[in-house]
Amino acid sequence: MASATAYIIFGINVVVCRDIAVDGTVAPIVLFTMRALVAGALFWLVSLFGPKEKVPPRDLLRLAGAGMLGLLLPQLTFLYASGHTTPVDLSVMSTTTPIFTMFVAAIFLKEPITWKKAGGVALSFGGILWLILQSTFGANGASQTEPIGILFCFANYIVFALYLGTCRPLIARYSPVTSMKWMFLAAFLVSLPFSLPLLPTTHFAAVPVSVWWEIGFMVFFSTFVAYWLIPVGQQRIRPTLVSMYGYLQPIIAIAVAIWVGQDHITVTKVVAALLVFTGVWVVNKSRAREN
Repeated sequence: MASATAYIIFGINVVVCRDIAVDGTVAPIVLFTMRALVAGALFWLVSLFGPKEKVPPRDLLRLAGAGMLGLLLPQLTFLYASGHTTPVDLSVMSTTTPIFTMFVAAIFLKEPITWKKAGGVALSFGGILWLILQSTFGANGASQTEPIGILFCFANYIVFALYLGTCRPLIARYSPVTSMKWMFLAAFLVSLPFSLPLLPTTHFAAVPVSVWWEIGFMVFFSTFVAYWLIPVGQQRIRPTLVSMYGYLQPIIAIAVAIWVGQDHITVTKVVAALLVFTGVWVVNKSRAREN
């Protein structure tokens, strides 16, 4: 339930981030610093009312690394991708996260890769390739997806898959609040030197009220609430299963994007989505049989 709720929030966040990125008043690194500051402060506040957990220096360094893989890099690449990718295209490509997680789990957790899994991967990436070619080189010119956006998408999925596949043993040692408060602190401190020089030139007064509401949703729900729930899921289920809940993200994102008029469905996108979903289904069916 925790993972499902988190990915529903992430699905809405796809549309929210698109609006914020298109507005472009606040740079992505500044947005991330704001997210890390507010969410980190909330986690530290909540930690005052919970059990005290002592974290040794070695694990503090590891949690700092987890903050880079699970917070700083995924959120930054997602914000950059949102400005160069339509919500439907981004959501379709996001379904490949379980595949990247599978590869990471195979390397670090020694989970096997079968021929059926390999076939599912090939099918999914065939759908991604079809989507990329039609979106970036299509004749109608209707798509707003750009090659740089696709690169940021894949960077996002890879680093978050690394987080899911490598940080589970560390996250399982501590409560979600303890893990998140240290991870957000590390991510905030790393981002601060990059965002401070941009603050004097950022016209916060020019940001529309509607976009401020969306930034508020992104900071509180998409950052504080969702990133509280993800470690809860990581502690209880396998990393590949956590990422499988990502199926909810594209469904929610596509529905909301069409509802608010941000994107539309075409035959090309339907074909690509069918290929991608079928490939991921084959991979996960193979995994379920093994388990």
